[in-house]
Amino acid sequence: MSTLTKQAHEKELFGHPVGLYVLFFTEMWERFSYYGMRAILVLYLVAEATADNAGLGWSNGDALSLYGTYTMLVYVASIPGGIIADKILGQRKSVLVGGILLVAGHSILAIEEMWAFYTGLGLIISGVGMLKPNISTMVGGLYKQGDIRRDKGFTIFYIGINVGAFLSSLIVGYVGEVYGWHYGFGLAGIGMALGLIQYVAGQKHLKHVGNYLGKSTNKEDKEALKRPLTKVEKDRIVVLFISFLLVIVFWGAFEQAGGLMNIYAKDNTNRMLMGFEVPASWFQSLNAMFIIFLGTTVAAYWAKRKLKGKLSTSLFKMIMGLIIMGTGFFFMSAASSEFESTGSSAMFWLVLAYLFHTIGELCISPVALSYITKLAPVKYASIMMGVYFAMTGFGNKLAGLLGEASEKLGEFTIFTGIAGFCVIFGLVVMVFRKKLESLTHGAEDNEREMKYEEAEGFELADN
Repeated sequence: MSTLTKQAHEKELFGHPVGLYVLFFTEMWERFSYYGMRAILVLYLVAEATADNAGLGWSNGDALSLYGTYTMLVYVASIPGGIIADKILGQRKSVLVGGILLVAGHSILAIEEMWAFYTGLGLIISGVGMLKPNISTMVGGLYKQGDIRRDKGFTIFYIGINVGAFLSSLIVGYVGEVYGWHYGFGLAGIGMALGLIQYVAGQKHLKHVGNYLGKSTNKEDKEALKRPLTKVEKDRIVVLFISFLLVIVFWGAFEQAGGLMNIYAKDNTNRMLMGFEVPASWFQSLNAMFIIFLGTTVAAYWAKRKLKGKLSTSLFKMIMGLIIMGTGFFFMSAASSEFESTGSSAMFWLVLAYLFHTIGELCISPVALSYITKLAPVKYASIMMGVYFAMTGFGNKLAGLLGEASEKLGEFTIFTGIAGFCVIFGLVVMVFRKKLESLTHGAEDNEREMKYEEAEGFELADN
């Protein structure tokens, strides 16, 4: 097919569909708003009510409890968001609705009233629930089944997430800590508005994905919606649910970043650098920065292993991601030990921890998103993505509970316990890896490079 005769949704940029970059920038601004708010939420809650930059004056335990519940609900809302997409709106329209709710939620947080605080959180929960599972599912829909570019596409998409997270931790974090928490919340809302405008403007590149299948004229789509699940599809769902256990453990550990590690950076870390005190919220930008620099490298490493016939299945990558991330907590154990000895700990411990956490994240998170689009039955595509994000939500709640426990057990015990459990749990799942992979019935076999025109008209999970 000549490039001159291609429709808008068939055009490529840097070897990937242009639609990928529309979703890239939409998610980038959504994550700018979310992570910007997350970077200052706990700090706002624990700031003294009588301070110049007044917060709510909550205890660390109460703040971490709300943080865990809020971040859990943000992702659990992905289940109804996925159901609405699969049964009523389709993914493309659901993302639009989610964006509108997010703009409203972040904007209301800028109002300095408690009713606005809880209303804003509620709207953000609803907005993320509508947007998050469905935009990820649309990324998978851009690629034909068996196209090895799918994992790379999700990594590029994931870099977009972290460009937003990196900028927000620096910009929103600084504005919130220096000029006022509610200015930071309002700035996050402006970012989401930019993402929404960009998404609407790029619709011509997304017309072939994310549509409600109930209105599809495609015979295969209609049959897929009516027929009961096959034995292969049921087995694949079993594998997905077992892989979600890795997800819960991973995020239960990883999300200490916004809670316990955030407070640890503020209270226990020597943040002076050449006469400048580094804001505590800036440390959360390290994860995003490392992803931006390392994302394509890690994806290329796994792709080369795959093409050479070496072990590089999604489940193997996810297990390795958990083990690598868990190892990073040993650096936090060292930081806690130094603090107990000297009353302060060096910043490089946090830097090393975030580096290992990032490498682990790149092996598990974008891979898991891609894995779902490979295994999920077409009529449950968004629902299964919603379940995945709900599992990350439960992981977030677990993170909050672990953070609360540190008040009694101490940081050293919590950090070391997390490290040991993640490594051991990963090794246990590795023992059963081959058996689990046999239940995918070759979903990842024969992956290869494909040209985009081969994927014309393709919808998610074309079995």
